Amino acid sequence: MSDKLHVSLVTPERELFAGEVDQVVAPGVEGEFGVLAHHAPFMTTLAEGDVTILDGVTKRVFQVRGGFADVNEDGMTILAEHANEYGENIH
Repeated sequence: MSDKLHVSLVTPERELFAGEVDQVVAPGVEGEFGVLAHHAPFMTTLAEGDVTILDGVTKRVFQVRGGFADVNEDGMTILAEHANEYGENIH
């Protein structure tokens, strides 16, 4: 069993990120939450804020507005209405 979490971050226009990572921290409507590999399944609505993807010493931050996060046995999928990685124009 892998100790990595498969993550996919997509918008209606394109997939912004897909890969195996150590942790994701995201803004839920009920507060910020973190997800590691083997997390219990759940689905939540996202609030406006930052999604931080951590893998070793690598950290990528995406600004999101609206959408959902789904965590299941296959990993985590973030379906964002609008998102951009810091340093890009918002999509």
